[in-house]
This record gives sequence, structure tokens and C-alpha cells, in this order.
Amino acid sequence: MARCRASRGFTYLTVIFAVALLGLGLMLAGEAWRTALQREREAQLLYVGNQYRKAIERYYRGGPSQYPRALADLLKDQRQAGTARYLRKLYPDPVTGSDRWGLVRNPAGEITGVYSLSPAVPFKTSGFAEGNDFADAKTYEDWKFVYQPR
Repeated sequence: MARCRASRGFTYLTVIFAVALLGLGLMLAGEAWRTALQREREAQLLYVGNQYRKAIERYYRGGPSQYPRALADLLKDQRQAGTARYLRKLYPDPVTGSDRWGLVRNPAGEITGVYSLSPAVPFKTSGFAEGNDFADAKTYEDWKFVYQPR
């Protein structure tokens, strides 16, 4: 009878150990998944930010050298006699998931660029494409996609 009780204690400890290992494995898998998701959102932010920059550039060059006053101006340029569209739609911020963007404005109040409103720290710190100098950025808010005419 005593031997049976001892083996039950051993089985109980084995089950607790197995549950602890399973929990640790799930924690590591969750962390890897979260990291992969943030890297994907980061890549999407670079794509969308560059789309906004290119659209602002086309808007600026498509008329009397002025920037848009609102992001909606990139959907349909009212300055043109015909229909001129520089974006298909207004993209949400991939990092925050919100439709709100930080707007970089010139002294006249026109939009020269956009940036994410996320205070999160980016993974990517180097290897950016031309026009994206974000090596010193501390947060996604520092990734400003601005068009400057040369």
C-alpha cells in the first residue's frame, strides 16, 4: 500500500513538470508569433508610408506646386479639370490599426508627409530603402514619410 502511494506522488510531480514545460513552450511560441506579427506590420508601414509619400509627390508635381491640405485630396485632385487620383484609398496605419496618421505640415498648413502615431520601438534599425533615413529613430513616430522637392 505504501508503495502505491509513493508512485502516485511521482506521477503527480511528473504531470506538474509536463504542464510547466508545456506552458514554457507556449510562452516561447507566443513571443515568436508576436515578434513576427510586429515585423510584418513594420514592413507594411514602410510600404504604406512610401505610398503616401509618392502620392504627395505626384500631387505636388501635378498642379501649381502645392501640397494637399487634407489626405482626402490625394483621392481626387480638385485642382484638375479631369479626374486625377494619387491613391486608391486612404490606408490605415498598420502599426496602430487606426485611420489616424500624424501629419507633417509646412508653415502654410499643407501636408508634406505622414507618420505613425505608435510609440512602440521598431525592430528594424538599418537597411532602409533610399529616401527612408530612419536609422536614429527611437519609435515608429520618428519614421516620417515626407516629400521634399529637390
